[in-house]
Parts: sequence; C-alpha cells; structure tokens
Amino acid sequence: MKKKEKVELRYYDIPQKEGVLALLGENWVRSYGDGIDYLHFHNLLEIGVCRSGTGELVLDSRIVPYGPDMISVIPKNYPHTTNSTPGTESAWEYLFLEPGMLMKEYYGENEAAFRRFLELTGREALFAGTREYPQLAGIVDAIMDEMRVKKSFYVEKVRGLLTALLFEIARITEMEAAPHVPDSRVFGQISKALRYVDRHYAEPVRIGDLAEACSISETHFRRLFYEYIHMTPVEYLNMVRVLHACEILRSSNDTIAGVAVRCGFSTVSTLDRNFRQVLGVTPGQWKRDPKNYESKLLEVNVSVRKGW
Repeated sequence: MKKKEKVELRYYDIPQKEGVLALLGENWVRSYGDGIDYLHFHNLLEIGVCRSGTGELVLDSRIVPYGPDMISVIPKNYPHTTNSTPGTESAWEYLFLEPGMLMKEYYGENEAAFRRFLELTGREALFAGTREYPQLAGIVDAIMDEMRVKKSFYVEKVRGLLTALLFEIARITEMEAAPHVPDSRVFGQISKALRYVDRHYAEPVRIGDLAEACSISETHFRRLFYEYIHMTPVEYLNMVRVLHACEILRSSNDTIAGVAVRCGFSTVSTLDRNFRQVLGVTPGQWKRDPKNYESKLLEVNVSVRKGW
C-alpha cells in the first residue's frame, strides 16, 4: 500500500508593531530537512534567501536545486520543504508576512483590486537567483538590514518597504509566472479549501462550501481532508478561528463577545468551548497573560506546530 502523505501546518506570530517576522543570522545556519520526509505549509507568506550551502527545495510537486544567492517566495498554504545536501549545512534567512493585513487599508473599498492583489501574491511559489529578480532581492535585503539593526523609524521604513515588496511580487507573478495548473496530487485538491478558510473564517462556512471550492463531493472531501491534514474540516476551521482570536486578543481591547463575532463564532460560549479545546484555557485567561500560553500552540495537533 502506498504511504499516505503527511502535511504539517506551521503557525507563526508576527510582532504586532513591525508587520513582519524576520528570522536572521546564525540561528538559521543548519542542516535542513534531517529526518523529515513530509511537506509543511504556513499561515503566512514566506520569503527566503539562501546565503550559503546547497540542497533542494520541494515546492509542492516541483523539486528544484538551490545554492547561494537564491531567493524563494512561497505563498500561504503552499506545501513545501527545504533539504540541505546530506552531511552539509545551509544558511537561509527568512521574512514572514501577511499580505492581506498589510494591504487591506491601502485598497480601502476597492474590493475587486484587493482580491486581484491577493490572488497574485498567493498564486504560485517563485524561485530564482537574486540576479533574475534584482529589484525583489534588493527590497528583501533592505528589509532584513533594517530588522537587523532596528534604528530609529525602522518600523515606519520597513512598512513602506513591505508595500513595495508585495507590489513587486504581484508584478513578477503577473508578468513571468506560468499560468496556474491544478496539481495532480491530492493535496492540490484540498489546498483550495485551506485558502477558502483563510479568507472566509469570519463568515458562516459550511463543509459543502469547502468541497465545492475543491470541485469534489462533500463525502470525498471529508475523507481526503482528514487523510492529509489529520483533523476534520470543522476542527481545522475552528482552529484557524481560535488562532485569529489569539491575535485579536493580543492586539486589541475588543470584548470577548466582539472577538467571537470577528472570528466567526456565533456566541461567546462557542468561542470559549473551542478555545478550551485548542489551547486548554479560556480566552480571558489567554488575554491576561498570553505569553504564558503561546507554547500551547505546540499542542494543538500532531500536524500543527509553532514555526521553528
């Protein structure tokens, strides 16, 4: 019998005031992929720059070799992994960001343009040498340099650079990326459901909506989703809502009732029940001292863990 794929969600927190999570320096010189034979995906857009070392990137169904001065742009919910050449170490540096959160205010009420922007920045992974994408690489290096030193006004400067970065990604995708071809692997089918949840978690979501987004029957969808994500669609939806509730609780003064509405829970009791199921504490306990409970994200599910 063919071994079933495992796909792991790695969840990241972005520092609230900075708008980007930067993983830089010696901590990211390591042997990537040791003992890992499965792909993972993130709740954020990932940009990586290889500083040294060689190996392979697995980008969904593609396998591409990497070396120094290579850059990758990997959308949210896009399965991938990094494997160093056996017996060697590679030095990568990363930026993680949320395009929708950064750009929603920019587009205002122009919903069509905003959706077009999200489609372009989330369509396909990009991978090439920095010489092929010099403007993209230059903006990425400028952001990383600002995040390394953090001089006065670095937050404001980084936010401006992030806007330029996202528009550059959208431009490259529009001009150079090949038309999207549905993946023949099974995960390619259910990835549309992950994107649907990411965009509509605050709204009423039926399992039939997710199955329809994947163009398969509801029964078939439920089976495939559990096989590859190792939780039911409802469990995944509620987990995503709880993670968004954590972000709102940490960054706002909304009431628990307001948080429930913003995250798609119909009542406070529904939020409370799911919060306990996912994190083992109430929303009120988490809000009082969220740092004490962030480690609990590691315990959400065997297929879900805090990013690095």
